Amino acid sequence: MDTFVAKFTQNFIENERYMYLLKGLGNTLVITAFALIIGIVLGFLVAVVRATHEKQGGLTILNFICKLYLTVWRGTPTVVQVMIMYYVILVSVNNKILVAVIAFALNSAAYVAEIVRSGIMSIDEGQFEAGRSLGLNYKQTMQLIILPQAFKNVLPALANEFITLLKETSVSGYIGMLDLTKGADIIRSQTYEPMMPLLGCAAIYLVLVMILTAGVQKMERRLRNNER
Repeated sequence: MDTFVAKFTQNFIENERYMYLLKGLGNTLVITAFALIIGIVLGFLVAVVRATHEKQGGLTILNFICKLYLTVWRGTPTVVQVMIMYYVILVSVNNKILVAVIAFALNSAAYVAEIVRSGIMSIDEGQFEAGRSLGLNYKQTMQLIILPQAFKNVLPALANEFITLLKETSVSGYIGMLDLTKGADIIRSQTYEPMMPLLGCAAIYLVLVMILTAGVQKMERRLRNNER
């Protein structure tokens, strides 16, 4: 017990090293939140374009651009995308958090798009016909009937993508940004004690994932109750 307390004090209390974790946690949450919002919006737009092309035809150029985007972003490692964004595409941007948000948002949107597209395609064609019988055009049918049902169907898959996004932000340290994982690594480099800071980092990620999972489960219960 004395050894544990001594190591805990050395890794987190001395020289206020816990601040590395707190600052890193703050950056991780900011990146995840903004990347999540942008990823959802962009992902839904791409999904609608892809689904519309498959159901009605047309939008050939937009569909080609979307397919190319999905192929590139889903076919390359996240850490490489972040480094390309920072060292090549957004090299003139000094804000590392902004670069990380853009990179992770584009990455997440690619996966969200395919998840939502699969949800849209799973909706029975009779739902579109029902919308037309009510005098709704395709856009109105998609907004009022199809997308709400598709969202409920793919919510578990979207939750998994959000959890993955949170954990993938741990590669932000490759561009020299202080995120949660980088904070733990800085403590490790100062104390030469890897176990305590890395376990602390892992515990924080675990708590965040558990909170997110609980929130999604609560949302699923509410959606099921609304159907009754």
